Amino acid sequence: MRPPVAVEPPVAVGPLRQSRCSGRAPVRVPPGGSCARRPPRPGCSAPLTERDKLEDPGFEVVSPPPEAEDEPHVRCSRPEKGHSATDADKREEKSAARDRIQVLHLRRTLDHLEKLHREKDLFIEKTREELRACRQRVGLLTDQQDSVAARVATEREATNTAAVGRLQALSGRLRVELEKEQCLQARVADTLRESESTMWHIEIQEGRLEGVRKRAQEEATSARRCLQVQAARRREEEALAKAERNRLLRVRRSMHLQKEHGVRHQRLVEDAQKNHKVAVKLLKASLGRIREQEKKGRKESLEHLKRRMEAVLALKGSIATSRETLRKFQAWGQAKAALAEQRAQVEKAEILAQGRDAFKHLFHQRRYQELEAQNRAFEEEQRLRKQEIVSRILKEEAKEDARKKKACPPAKATARLTLRDKAWSYVAHVCEGKATAAMPCCPLQLQEIGSPAHPRTSRLVEAISSESVQGGPGNLTSESGTLAEPEIPGLWSEDCSSYQVPKEDMDQKPVCGTKVDKDILACTVEQLTSRIVHKQVASGHAFKGQPFHSKPKLIHFKDFDIGKVYKKKIRLVNATYTINYCKLVGVEEHLKDFVHIDFDPPGPMSAGMSCEVLVTFKPMINKDLEGNVSFLAQTGGFSIPLKCSAKKCSVSLDKELVDFGSCVVGETASRAITLTNVGSLGTTFRFLRVSESCEVDASPNGLLTYKDKGFYDKIVPSFSKGHKDGDESSPLDAPSPKESGKLGSKELEVGPAESEGMTVPTITALPVGEDQVEISLGEVTEGDISPFSSIRVPVIFTPVVPGAVHTRFKVMFKNQQCPALCFRAVGVAMDVPVWVPKPHVDLKICMYDRLYQDSVLVRTRSKATLRLTFEVCKELRAHIELLPETGYIQALSSYSVQLKFLPRHSLPEDAGKYFDKETRVLEAPVTIRVADQIKPVVFTVHAIVTTSDLELNPPEVDFGYCTIYEAIRTQVSLCNHSLLPQEFGFVGLPKFVDIQPNDGFGTILPLETLPLDVTFQPSEAKEYNFELLCKSEIGRCFRLTCRAVGVRPPLELSHHQIKFAATSVYGTSVAALYVINSHLSTSPLTRSVPRIGSAGASPVGPTTFEFLLPPDSPITISPSVGTVLPGKKCLVQVAFQPGLSSKLVRKEAFQALAKELKAHKDTATPRKDLQRLSFSRLQLQDQGQLVQASAPQPLELQKHGVNSRSDEYQASQAALARSFQGKFDKFVVPCVLASDDIKDRKGMEPLSFSPHNTLFLELWCPAVAPAIVVTSDKGKTISNFGDIAVGHRCIKKVAIQNISSEDLAVDFSVLNPSGPFVLLNPIRELAAGETRVLALSFSPQETIPAQEMLDVITRRGTLSLTLMGTGVASTIACSIEGGVLNMGYVIARESVSSGFQLQNNSPLPIKFSMRLDSLSNARTEGRQQVPQFLASRDQRTDIVGTQNLSGQSVFSVVPVEGILEPSRAQDFTVTFSPDHESLYFSDQLQVMLFDKTLSHQILLKGAAREHMMFVEGGDPLDVPVESLTMTPTLALERREETEELKPILVTLNYVQLDADTPAPPATRELQVGCIRTTQLTQKKSIEFGLDSIASLQHKGFTIEPTRGTVERGQTKTISISWVPPADFDPDHPLTASALLQLRGAVKETYKVLFVAQVVTSP
Repeated sequence: MRPPVAVEPPVAVGPLRQSRCSGRAPVRVPPGGSCARRPPRPGCSAPLTERDKLEDPGFEVVSPPPEAEDEPHVRCSRPEKGHSATDADKREEKSAARDRIQVLHLRRTLDHLEKLHREKDLFIEKTREELRACRQRVGLLTDQQDSVAARVATEREATNTAAVGRLQALSGRLRVELEKEQCLQARVADTLRESESTMWHIEIQEGRLEGVRKRAQEEATSARRCLQVQAARRREEEALAKAERNRLLRVRRSMHLQKEHGVRHQRLVEDAQKNHKVAVKLLKASLGRIREQEKKGRKESLEHLKRRMEAVLALKGSIATSRETLRKFQAWGQAKAALAEQRAQVEKAEILAQGRDAFKHLFHQRRYQELEAQNRAFEEEQRLRKQEIVSRILKEEAKEDARKKKACPPAKATARLTLRDKAWSYVAHVCEGKATAAMPCCPLQLQEIGSPAHPRTSRLVEAISSESVQGGPGNLTSESGTLAEPEIPGLWSEDCSSYQVPKEDMDQKPVCGTKVDKDILACTVEQLTSRIVHKQVASGHAFKGQPFHSKPKLIHFKDFDIGKVYKKKIRLVNATYTINYCKLVGVEEHLKDFVHIDFDPPGPMSAGMSCEVLVTFKPMINKDLEGNVSFLAQTGGFSIPLKCSAKKCSVSLDKELVDFGSCVVGETASRAITLTNVGSLGTTFRFLRVSESCEVDASPNGLLTYKDKGFYDKIVPSFSKGHKDGDESSPLDAPSPKESGKLGSKELEVGPAESEGMTVPTITALPVGEDQVEISLGEVTEGDISPFSSIRVPVIFTPVVPGAVHTRFKVMFKNQQCPALCFRAVGVAMDVPVWVPKPHVDLKICMYDRLYQDSVLVRTRSKATLRLTFEVCKELRAHIELLPETGYIQALSSYSVQLKFLPRHSLPEDAGKYFDKETRVLEAPVTIRVADQIKPVVFTVHAIVTTSDLELNPPEVDFGYCTIYEAIRTQVSLCNHSLLPQEFGFVGLPKFVDIQPNDGFGTILPLETLPLDVTFQPSEAKEYNFELLCKSEIGRCFRLTCRAVGVRPPLELSHHQIKFAATSVYGTSVAALYVINSHLSTSPLTRSVPRIGSAGASPVGPTTFEFLLPPDSPITISPSVGTVLPGKKCLVQVAFQPGLSSKLVRKEAFQALAKELKAHKDTATPRKDLQRLSFSRLQLQDQGQLVQASAPQPLELQKHGVNSRSDEYQASQAALARSFQGKFDKFVVPCVLASDDIKDRKGMEPLSFSPHNTLFLELWCPAVAPAIVVTSDKGKTISNFGDIAVGHRCIKKVAIQNISSEDLAVDFSVLNPSGPFVLLNPIRELAAGETRVLALSFSPQETIPAQEMLDVITRRGTLSLTLMGTGVASTIACSIEGGVLNMGYVIARESVSSGFQLQNNSPLPIKFSMRLDSLSNARTEGRQQVPQFLASRDQRTDIVGTQNLSGQSVFSVVPVEGILEPSRAQDFTVTFSPDHESLYFSDQLQVMLFDKTLSHQILLKGAAREHMMFVEGGDPLDVPVESLTMTPTLALERREETEELKPILVTLNYVQLDADTPAPPATRELQVGCIRTTQLTQKKSIEFGLDSIASLQHKGFTIEPTRGTVERGQTKTISISWVPPADFDPDHPLTASALLQLRGAVKETYKVLFVAQVVTSP
């Protein structure tokens, strides 16, 4: 239903505007400038309509006052006067203004009424159309309502309640829509009436103002007429005044011009007399040169345009070719890359399957391919260099031959004749056919340009083009001189002999003739270039590329003329990073005679700056030139390409075949062919038949004649095709040998002969045969074609005799560079005016009793109307019909007739000879008889008639017994006996039957037999008998009879089909289902009872089931046998675990072992091939059998005995799992039922299972290769870490690869957090084909074996890795006890060594390393703290003491690191090497195991002296850390003069625990030693002595010995004891001192301070 139409409200009348017609009566308007409005209605705020406004009393029309009507006449007739100041004039002006205002309002009112009238007309028309549409919709809805009412009555009679309800709802909707449409119609009708009423009021108002409009029009007409009269009078006055002014101006101008003309005439006469003689001499030559220049200019412009067109076309073609080639190469490259990638993947998979390193293999292969490519490139480069050398040698030989040919002696000078006489004499000799001698003198340039094959032509061209000719025949004899003179006087004289080369010059060797000279020259040039050229580096980037860019990039001189000078400026831009220089090197050798470069080096140029280069080209030969202009920059040389192109002519035809088609005899058809010249050089053309020849109009005696009218009018030279123009053509424009071979000897080039000096026209005649030619050319058959132009030549076909006409034409050109062009013209002449364009109407394949139609088109060539009669043979009139049977066809038009074909089954008998029963092909002739035409027009109707039968085989189907939980499928075939495809469909199928494919619908091809699957699934237990109906697209029905028996078993399965997910090999998938016994009662009223067909119900009780598994299947069902009580259910688990047979794995293992043994025995095989142990490829079929069977295993392998735990078995199993291609198995497991309890069975008595009460469980079991496999260690999944030291960590890497085709998310099982195994790099995702390495760590904390399982979990399966390892404790023993190694005293800058030993007591090899604290990083960090000498002795923790000043370590140990084998010992040597004197050399040596564990710490101590004597003992008086400043060393003499006393403090504590008991004396010791040294000294020992012994003894001190001698390498002890004397005060310590002197190579004195005290506690 259409929605209601929104009615447009009437437009309110606004302010009135001025109408197009002036002079209408004014309308009285209320104050405010708008019409008065009615008060609004209550509750309505809409604006007033036009009708309300027009009916307003205030809206009335008044007539204009008489003054307003007469005003235009008064203003037109009354002349202009000045303003009057009287009151009457003022009143008159006020009334005139008021009248004008009223007229203005009137015009606005009329204009507004016209606008309202147009708008209302349009609105009323639209409203009427809407009302008409509403009425149509109301009628349509009424008809539909009546139709629905009739259908309701029909369905109610048929008691179809559903249809009656649906139709009543439809009737209700139609009723609602009808009411809405009627309401809409009423609203539209009201709107239309209102609009018509408004329109009437508008027309009434326009009628009232009709008189006013007419008067206004008359006033406007009179006003325009008055204005026209005034304008005409004004124009006449202005014209008279202008004419008078022009006359006076002409008089003055003529007088002035006469004076100037007289003066100028007198001057011109004088100048003419002065220059008359000069003008006479130079006039002819000047005119000739001007004409020559104009001709050359025109020719140059045309050639330039031609070259541009050729360049554009060539560029377009090259772009298209390049794009196509690029697309081809890209597609080829992509395909090649994809193929290479595929091959690489296959090769990589093969390598991985063989257990080799794929990356290494591919790397070697890629390196080998690169080497081969480099070799090929080197060979290609060598070949190109050889070709270049050979080409250069050939070019040099050709140049040498050309130079020898050109170096001929000049001809002797003969009698001086004019150039015209020489030219005309030569022309006369040529026409007479006489041989002419060589011209005595000719320009050298023309001789070089001319071709040696045509000497006559070139000389004639040279003679004609040497100078221009002007005037009549009298001018030929007026000049007796010639312009050809030698450049050097006497050069052409007979006395001038040719130059002879001196003998010594001939014997002289050429420059750089030998190979050694060439090598020296090349080396010198390279050295000079290397000094000039420098590599430019800016901001770390080296400049590469061309240092200067040229604008333009190519210097191209196009369409040049010989003798002219061409100049071009190019700009060189510095493209480097910084300042650069540019220097001109020059042009190539073959361009130096024609090209000159003007270049002023600009000096240093910054980046981006530019300079200009002027290139001057002066052509001397008409030949294309190419080369380079070379420059040298600071960063290297570069060149700019240079190209010079001569003028060329290029012509072509737009088509090679002119087809006129069919044409009636007596008529004329015309076609046009276009000759296009895209070159910059024009030529002369002529169209000829292939059989015609050109005629040349020459005088009888062969001489050329001319008349007095002009020199260029009647010159008729005719040259053969071998003659050439004066300009040489480029090799690119020359015709190919094939094209030039097409030109016969009879084909002559006729037309105006163009030369450099003049144009020689020709007179030609086109021969016409005696018989009339049917295909001919138009009027334009010959002429000149300008550069970059085209000419259309008409080809006319006038048939005379019916039949096909074929004619060949040829286009000849005067320019030899343009090959002859050929084209053909064909046409067919017909004499019948009426014909059928399609004489054979093919209806294709038709079926019986089906109607087929086609349209037959008849055409006529006649110019009169003809009557046509269509006839069908009487045998086929019952099957074929033409409508209409008679018709009239108009002149030169077409007529269409309708063909109807309805084949009956009687067609084979009725058609007779027109129908072939074997091929079923019908050929029916149809005749068209034309009035006043004896020969009828016949066309044939072709058709193949076939049947539409479909056949179902077998016609009956018996499904047998089927439970309600299963479906039985059988196959029937549908055969199409027709030659056409037919659509079919099984309709009205019952719910328990399904037909596939496409639910029983589809299209069957001709003569095709289509298999169909009919599935029967009963819904209840009963007997079934039904029919299936198959319908074709034309409505034919075919039936299939079916029967079956439905069974309801006493047990049921919760799932009858289980689809396992894709399970990897050695993986497991588990599914669960229930066996349910729902049989509780035999009453069929409560629910369906178990039964077979229509038999009785099964008894209620326990029911036993048993699953019968197929043998050797990977399926496990638990439990497989059981009993289910009524109302109970039993859980059954089904497990699917695919795997590889042990027999298959052992075969693979035997094959691998056989290959290994064979490789070890074969000594000729390289060592690297021993590692390539390839596994045989397997393709598992249904039962996992091998396609390729292995050979019988040798006896050696059978002795090994491969078991399931051996490495060979595991490697073979991994290889087979990796190469597993996947397998899908479908198992149907029957479940038989019995009505007994399994517990009641006696012994092995079988249960009574019913064959009809059988359930079936369908299992879909897809087995695939594991998604993730181990690629390292031959695919083993067991990682054994072996024995690892406790506290240490061992890392093993296991490579896993995703061999599936999709990315997988990876998860790992949780290892024991307290265990020794750790996965270091868990991954989250593994892409398809990606290999990742898992790092597994084993860190034992105790000496026990450990084992864990790590599962790599993906959604495609789980990979289990077994981790094994054993922890072993590592212990070593050191030979140093106490941890201190004292190196003793050493002479400074000498060294001493000491050794110790480490013993390995563990069963593992231990890696050790020695570290010194002085070389550790921790010591550097400790130096940032407070120095140790500022702290107390107890707080000092720094073990590292004084070190060498040179920076080298004072202690060193050898070896630093190594491995201690089990139960072995290692000796170490420590060397002490001080470089200065100090008593506090110390360091700590740490023994590290495995770079982690600290095993032992050894304290190293040592002291150094400048001399071989030392004193040791006493209390320390200084800090063990030396100052950072260097203590200056005094000379030996200075040291002896200033002897320094070194203090030694000896503190003695006398411990007296009890006053009554005497205590032992307090003792101390001092060591005096002599250091063993390698230095040569005078004394081999030292002496020591202690003075003040008496005073010391008095104070209780006892010293022994006081003097002595110490040998090298020995020490002596001075014992000191003290007992308190009797007068000793315990409250004050006792002090004493003595001097200890040491004498050796030097003398040293020590002051020993003794401090003694009594203490009560130790």
